Amino acid sequence: MNQKAIVVIFLILLTSITIIGRLFYLQILDKEYKDLALKNAVKKEYIIPERGYIYDRNKKLLVSNLPIYDIMAIPKQMRAFDTIEFLKYTGINKETLIKALKRAKKYSRSKASLIVPKLYKNEIALLQEKIYKFPGFFIQRRAIRKYHTKSAANVLGFIREVNERELKKDPFYMPGDLIGKAGVEKSYEKVLRGKKGVRYFLTDKFNRKIGRYKNGKYDTQSEVGKDLQLSIDIDLQIFGDSLMQNKRGAIIAIEPATGEILALVTAPSFPPEFLSGRNSSKNFNKLFRDKINNPLLDRGLQGEYPPGSPFKMLNGLIGLQEQVIEPWTGFVCNHGFSYGRHSHMYCHCGANGRKVHLPWAIERSCNTFFSKSYLNIIKKYATTAEGLNVWHDYLARFGLGHYLHTDLPVGSKGFIPDSKFYDHYYGKGRWYASYTISNGIGQGEVLTTPIQLANVAAAIANRGYYYTPHIIRRINDSQKDIDSFYLKPKQTGIDAKYFKQIIDGMAAVYKYGTARNSQLPDIELCGKTGTSENKTRINGRIIKLPDHSIFMAFGPKDKPKIAVTVFVENGGYGATVAAPIATLIIEKYLRGNITRTDLLNRVLKTDLTYIYPKINHNKNEQ
Repeated sequence: MNQKAIVVIFLILLTSITIIGRLFYLQILDKEYKDLALKNAVKKEYIIPERGYIYDRNKKLLVSNLPIYDIMAIPKQMRAFDTIEFLKYTGINKETLIKALKRAKKYSRSKASLIVPKLYKNEIALLQEKIYKFPGFFIQRRAIRKYHTKSAANVLGFIREVNERELKKDPFYMPGDLIGKAGVEKSYEKVLRGKKGVRYFLTDKFNRKIGRYKNGKYDTQSEVGKDLQLSIDIDLQIFGDSLMQNKRGAIIAIEPATGEILALVTAPSFPPEFLSGRNSSKNFNKLFRDKINNPLLDRGLQGEYPPGSPFKMLNGLIGLQEQVIEPWTGFVCNHGFSYGRHSHMYCHCGANGRKVHLPWAIERSCNTFFSKSYLNIIKKYATTAEGLNVWHDYLARFGLGHYLHTDLPVGSKGFIPDSKFYDHYYGKGRWYASYTISNGIGQGEVLTTPIQLANVAAAIANRGYYYTPHIIRRINDSQKDIDSFYLKPKQTGIDAKYFKQIIDGMAAVYKYGTARNSQLPDIELCGKTGTSENKTRINGRIIKLPDHSIFMAFGPKDKPKIAVTVFVENGGYGATVAAPIATLIIEKYLRGNITRTDLLNRVLKTDLTYIYPKINHNKNEQ
């Protein structure tokens, strides 16, 4: 064989090897071409998992799912189609369709986008038979929430379509997917949503399915979302809603032994189904625009109020721990006491010039005793600033002045002033303990949320510790996936021995004091009324508005099972409105029924709606 023939053979072999190698690379190794072929020949459909169910603490079903259907489209696969026929099958108008298609093309030409959402089975039946006429379109089944209660919208929350920010943040979601936006739906979104599955189908030139791709070899199964068991007692929640009809405010009930939230009532509210279904966006806008009632504001978690007299219990405990008062310490109260040069703190405890001791001071809510105790705490230290910071740090350990970190997605910090605040307000070194005297009785600069004060009640009931309030009880009948943060006790820094005098005084509030008309036969309760001053600034002037009615309680006195705080905006005296509500909540939980029907009827008939338009009018003048 001559040299020329050898060269020719060599070139033929080299060319053949190159071609074979290229084919091997394209068909076997190159994922890009494999994926391109797959996209052209195979239809990929996601299996949307069913969202987890939600139950109350007694396993009563609160939220399940209702199947609906979305019309989806992949712009790259679309061809010219009969829009009139499409509109007839879907029930939408031309403008809505054009807008949806533009949005889909902007998002992605190769990925599916939502075109027509939330159609029920009877509405989609005809289109299912004709879908082959509309290349690029397909029908996807998913579910919206079905509610089995008219209560607890603030706890349950709602789901809505993902927005662009959420799509970019988490690749799990595609346009048209639903995501938790409030309540436990938001807090436990990753638990409830489950895991998507994928199916691959071969399609014909009309984009019709003609079989499974490789007999489902590459398909993956979806995983149903996990069920949640909440800590709330839905019967107690509904009862609380009834007590707060025609009022504004909140009821918080906690189990002291666990920190589990038994009821989280905010008023006014709305049925949870209001934000589900096809009209959810319209309904949300309606609620959002209601600036008079603010139904979207969870007053129990976000409302900030001066705590009033219940706060005195904390100053009593800090005073005992700091040993600036003793259980037998007495202060003379003569309708109050004078301080500073020309200032006077008024008091209506009825001591009339006699010495007041701790239990009696709690029973009669003596301003003098707790203001002087507060001053003694501050003055114990070398500087006023140091003393105030010690006081502030004690309160922080009770969960005040910062986010309580419940497992719900909203909340407010409240406010407990420290020395930096007064340095900024008056100037460093230019203020004295007497300038802050109102802090001693839960007024002045102090602000708390209802859930913070309920947590204080639980900490007192436990004699010095609390569990961070939380709404979750079980995830798929187990506690193993619950954050351990909620299962560990937090210490308040107050020795257990100092709680006896405070608790005895709170028991006397029910027996002989300001809440004696709300006591229950056969159950010894502990409580503290509060009447919180309510002021606002209008055109540079301080205007006094009707006081808030507050009550903090727990029961029974020994081995407490429930701690409650009630805030009723502009309700007046704590003993008049808030104390009866708290007592009824406690009895309902402990006994399951109400024996004080006279008390119940009085609360149900209390209507404060005549006050609120006047208050809103005054505030709008600002």
